Amino acid sequence: MIKSKTMASLLVALTLVVALPTMASAHCDTMDGPTVADGKKAIESNNINYVLKWVTPENEKEISEIFDLSMKVKDLSPEAKEISQNYFFENLVRLHRTAEGAPFTGLKPSGTAIDEKVLAADKSIEVGNLSTIENLVEKDKVPELKERFEKVMALKDYDVNDVEAGREYIEAYVKYFKFAEGEEEAHGAEATSLEKSHDEAETLPVIPWSLAGVFGLTTLILGIAYHKKACK
Repeated sequence: MIKSKTMASLLVALTLVVALPTMASAHCDTMDGPTVADGKKAIESNNINYVLKWVTPENEKEISEIFDLSMKVKDLSPEAKEISQNYFFENLVRLHRTAEGAPFTGLKPSGTAIDEKVLAADKSIEVGNLSTIENLVEKDKVPELKERFEKVMALKDYDVNDVEAGREYIEAYVKYFKFAEGEEEAHGAEATSLEKSHDEAETLPVIPWSLAGVFGLTTLILGIAYHKKACK
């Protein structure tokens, strides 16, 4: 009984550590999104290149370290796998959103309602034409939508290990989705927003993500190791 309580306490403590940095942000993404989908592919294949396209070169080191930590502990137990992988997904989406100048408050669960235009834009890439979305945008915007769509399709069949080609695709992908959702791009305004977002993020009173990850996953490893030893 005491052993179980000790293990439960360690897992609760780890969950709080993982959640702490997200308390200072404001935007959520979904576990059903393409970023997490690529995160799952990276874990299944043990290939970080599946996700590097979603982050900037400056953030490669951070996400790679978190990925390595997750891969090291995921086979210790089902609990270790779930917590470490979710931590990896959280950070992957956070870094991607930060690069866009968007706030982040954590991942929404699978099944979260998604805007009709987003679903239609995703489907258009899957079927290879605009039939699913062209009736959802204003007629005068269809030519621009088509231009952005064609660029996405031209870049979509890249080599997963060619990170730069992947980033070029993601840039076109994001621009296409923003336009499909009705967000007119103003590059100057976006740059200002991104700069402001970085400045605000630097002032947030939170534990650094990489430090929180090391501390949290180390706690998990020690807790599981202790539990296994005590049960022998």
